[in-house]
Amino acid sequence: MDILYSDFFQRAILGGVLIGLAAPLLGIFLVLRRLSMIGDTLAHVSIAGVALGFLVNIYPLGMGLVFSIIAAFGIEKLRKTYKTYAELSIAIIMSGGVALATFLFSQGKGFNLNVTSYLFGSIYTLDNTDVLIVGIVTVIVLCVVFFLFKEFFLMSFDEDAAGVSGLPIQYLNMVITILTALVISVSIKIVGALLVSALLTIPVATSLVFSRGFKQTVIWSVIYSEISVVAGLLIAGLFNYAPGATVVLSLISILVLTLLFKLTFRRGLSI
Repeated sequence: MDILYSDFFQRAILGGVLIGLAAPLLGIFLVLRRLSMIGDTLAHVSIAGVALGFLVNIYPLGMGLVFSIIAAFGIEKLRKTYKTYAELSIAIIMSGGVALATFLFSQGKGFNLNVTSYLFGSIYTLDNTDVLIVGIVTVIVLCVVFFLFKEFFLMSFDEDAAGVSGLPIQYLNMVITILTALVISVSIKIVGALLVSALLTIPVATSLVFSRGFKQTVIWSVIYSEISVVAGLLIAGLFNYAPGATVVLSLISILVLTLLFKLTFRRGLSI
């Protein structure tokens, strides 16, 4: 129980709660626009940036953030080029990110172990600078979503109709993609690049099971996310498990329980 009072664990909880708030707020718009895989894409590109940061001795999380933003611009450019096959943009950028990360791994001189921690998460190593950056990104996401909530809502359900009505679709697409890049780049140290898309999608998938209405879905997505993050970190801290894995497994467990409850509820009504 002493771990609960340690500074590194409290920083982990704070960082997890912050990203648990920001991720599903963006995830709901990505899921509705069928862009769930964009999280994995930007995460792989972020790892390439982290690897380069270690290689040239520059703040790795910062380099990952820069790479993610560049990839976000690349995705939007390719989406316009391949309008009919927009998902190609995600596949192309992901392939490039994996290739670049692999190349930089091969150039590593003793930093590969550090980069690996970003693949699987290393939330216990968050320092004050990391928590500050996560906090800034979370505030940015909250402010943008608050002021552009109506526009994002309309675009998510019918992008063509939103464009006809006069909304700046290209600008809004870029804003969402860049925000996603920011969230992904600061999340990889918390749950790892291989698991980061779970924070964007699974809370939303869970809330869609029962929620009625868009705002209710958003609220329950955040609630499910925060419960999973805190529960996962507490389990990891008390039983010495991998924190990123326990957070994602907590997300999946809540999703499975919700689906089972819905199935049982339906069967009860049919009797």
